[in-house]
Amino acid sequence: MATASALHILVKTEKEALSILAQLKRGGDFAKLAKKHSLCPSGKKGGDLGEFRRGQMVKPFDDVVFKKELLKIHGPVKTRFGYHLIKPLYRS
Repeated sequence: MATASALHILVKTEKEALSILAQLKRGGDFAKLAKKHSLCPSGKKGGDLGEFRRGQMVKPFDDVVFKKELLKIHGPVKTRFGYHLIKPLYRS
């Protein structure tokens, strides 16, 4: 079974996600921004979701983590939870 690990920041609006993405592109610290802005409980851990299997996350999230470039920030990705900025760390 394929597994992966990722960091993410979850916010309510696309505008907020784009604002955080701009800060990240200027060298902002992902973990600090996750702690400050993320609505997900993982925000307390700097957005770290730990390891998970394919299919455990909603499909748009899974698609990014299992198909897009690693160690690059992707998004905003819209799901029923809000807008995510996703940084896939590894997959196996």
